[in-house]
Parts: sequence; C-alpha cells; structure tokens
Amino acid sequence: MPPAFLDLIDLASERLGASVIAANDEFFAPKENLIRSEAPRWREGEYTDRGKWMDGWETRRRRDAGDDWCIIRLGVPGIVRGVDIETTFFKGNAPESCAIETCDAREGTALDALTLATWSEILPRTPLAGDAHHVMETAGAPRATHVRLRIFPDGGVARLRVYGEVSPDWRALRRRGELDLAAVEHGGFVLACSDMFFGSRHNLIMPGQARSMADGWETKRRRGPGHDWTIMKLGAAGTIRRVDVDTRHFKGNAPGACSLEGCSAEGATVEQLTGSADWHEIVARTSLQPHARHTFEDEVRAIGIVTHARFNIFPDGGVGRLRLFGRLE
Repeated sequence: MPPAFLDLIDLASERLGASVIAANDEFFAPKENLIRSEAPRWREGEYTDRGKWMDGWETRRRRDAGDDWCIIRLGVPGIVRGVDIETTFFKGNAPESCAIETCDAREGTALDALTLATWSEILPRTPLAGDAHHVMETAGAPRATHVRLRIFPDGGVARLRVYGEVSPDWRALRRRGELDLAAVEHGGFVLACSDMFFGSRHNLIMPGQARSMADGWETKRRRGPGHDWTIMKLGAAGTIRRVDVDTRHFKGNAPGACSLEGCSAEGATVEQLTGSADWHEIVARTSLQPHARHTFEDEVRAIGIVTHARFNIFPDGGVGRLRLFGRLE
C-alpha cells in the first residue's frame, strides 16, 4: 500500500509556482528539470556537446571531497511529510546517496542569505539506487519555504517531489479581506471524492485556469442512480459569499447541474464527513453550461462559518476549477 503522504500536495510543483533557484553544478543536465511536471523521458542516441542528453539534474564527476546540492523554492510554504527522489534512466550515473534539508525564509531572501540560513535536516543521508523511485517519509519537519537536495558525491536525479501540507501566512492573508478559502495556496485540500477516473480531485483547487480537460476533475459516466461529489477542507474557517464553477474545456462532458453545501466540523474525519456531518445548502442545485465560467453570488445562502464544503455534480462529468470566495473567521 503506498504511503498516505503521496495523496498530499507536491509543494515543489511547477503548477504552484515552485522554482529551482540554485545548484553548485549542472554540467550535464540543468537543475530546472528536477521539478518538471511530466515524467522523465529517454532519448536514445541523443547527445549534447557535454555528453548524453538526460532528463534530470546531473553534475560532473567529482574529483575531490564534498557533495553537490540544489536549492528549490517551494511554490507555497508548508510542512514536508514525505519525498520521492526519482533516478529514472540514471543507471550508471546516479548518486550513491542523498540528504534533504529545509529552511523557512522570508519572501525575497537573497541567495547569499539563503546559503547562510539555518537549515534543518528532514531526511538524513540515505542510499540511492539507479533507475528507481525512492519514496520516503519525513518526520518532525518544521515549516519550510525552501528545500535543499544534497547528493553524495555527484551524479544525476531525474525528479524530486516534495509532498506536504500547505502552511500559509495567515497574518498577511487576513489583511486581504475576501479570498478563495478553498485554494490550495491558502491551505485548502480536497479530502475525498466519489470518483476521479479521468482527472484528479486535487485539480479543482489548483492555481490558475485549467489548461485542458486533463487539468480538471472528471468522473466516469454514471450508469446508475446518484451523483458525484467532492469534499474539501477549507484553508481556514470562514463565510462563503461567492462561488465560481469553471467548466471550460469540458464541452461534451460537463455536469448538467451542481450544488454546494457547507458544514462546521473542525477535526472531523473523512468517515464523519461522508456520513454523519451536518451539511447545510449554500448553493441549491443549479444548471451548468459546458465550456463556461459560472459565478454564483445572489444564489449563495448565508449559513455562517464553515470549515468544509461539499461540491455535488449531477449526475457526473468534469469541472476545471472551483473557487469559494469569502472572509476568514
């Protein structure tokens, strides 16, 4: 059974705005490859003027003591719960081992200051194998804005995924007034759904517009009674005042209608939320159009402070993005 942390958000995802800001060496393959969203590729027989083309970050062969390193600025600050260090296609040139450190720095901190910052080791030096995934849990990690991957003594890593829980700057967010309470960058998280055969439930609350149907939440065709749904935990308790439902790209497979419910159930389990939670209707069942953005404001019912939302679609289909605008408690 895969570790539970793999269902969390990849804090180092390009989709969240993460970037690889520095590396001590990238002779054979650039550092930016480390966080690319697509799976690593192999190009048979392709070489650059420096050697074999590789889809990852690869340093030259070290001829002295030490190790190589790379610093990634996370897309959103968070608590790291686990990592996947992937060495796919790096067979005779993978590092012998690696370690991971984090630090919590202010936005805009210069690189020189970052290298002198206090770094916390969340993954001690661990052996690596070539052409493999290394899925490892981290424990006791503090809030982080940056991650440093260290490899010993040198070599190549295809991808780095950093899974964790978003930890926003609530003091700054409270000054904004209205904000998207469900957004992943504000700590929102889609806990469960009835089905996600074609598209992940997590896509619903990702930043920006959906780029295609693959970038939204889409269920299989329902052949029986009932309807599909998702349950999300808001980043923080608040009152929902406006709802945006975006079905763009879903032209022949948008839901026929949707509704939204809310409840105040801090600390509730998924089982409680899908069973005995006290849900109240925020937006009644309303028709949806394919390939369109829908804004509901007058239709929103005031039910007070909520911690969770349940988004229902009838009977099935795909939605690119869901935005739940409101004010923090």
